[in-house]
Amino acid sequence: RIVIALVMVAVAAFGAVALAAGSADDEPAGGDRRFAGATLPAGLEAPELDLPDEDGEVVRMSELRGEPVVVTFLYSNCEDSCPAQAQQVKGALNELGRDLPALAVSVDPANDTPDSARAFLSEQRMTGRMRFVLGTRPELRRVWRGYAIEPQLDDLDHTARIVLVDGDGIQRVGYPLGEVTPERLAHDLRLLAAGR
Repeated sequence: RIVIALVMVAVAAFGAVALAAGSADDEPAGGDRRFAGATLPAGLEAPELDLPDEDGEVVRMSELRGEPVVVTFLYSNCEDSCPAQAQQVKGALNELGRDLPALAVSVDPANDTPDSARAFLSEQRMTGRMRFVLGTRPELRRVWRGYAIEPQLDDLDHTARIVLVDGDGIQRVGYPLGEVTPERLAHDLRLLAAGR
């Protein structure tokens, strides 16, 4: 019986260690000063924007300096990856307890209209919390290239990615869709807001 009890204790201890290691990968510890997302090359400037949002208001990256900005790439008629990205951003802002600038850059300019963009934001309950950046394909192409994004083409998927830009306009952290959680985004936004 002693041997069985020791084996059970060892299995339980091993399970607890494995569980702790797994959750450490998913949610950074509060004192962790490392980014949870992928650190981008140093000095990679966010491309300037001078494009309208869903309400016709011009979005300029230079006017968003001073605090971190969440940038993601969506299309308004998307039914899978785009709502998931919007929900990750919403969860991160909720986790922070305050809103920071969040931009959804269109990857389907032929079909993203002000009405469809407003409907998407409304469905995701992100109206007033995220701006949907619109434009023509030539206008948006420079932005896509600046973030290494492949736009929506026919029925093919686009690059699903979220990028965090620091208060100086530098791309700092990137997340492919499968690697992002609200907790990771919020953790990295806190670090950027603290000047990391």
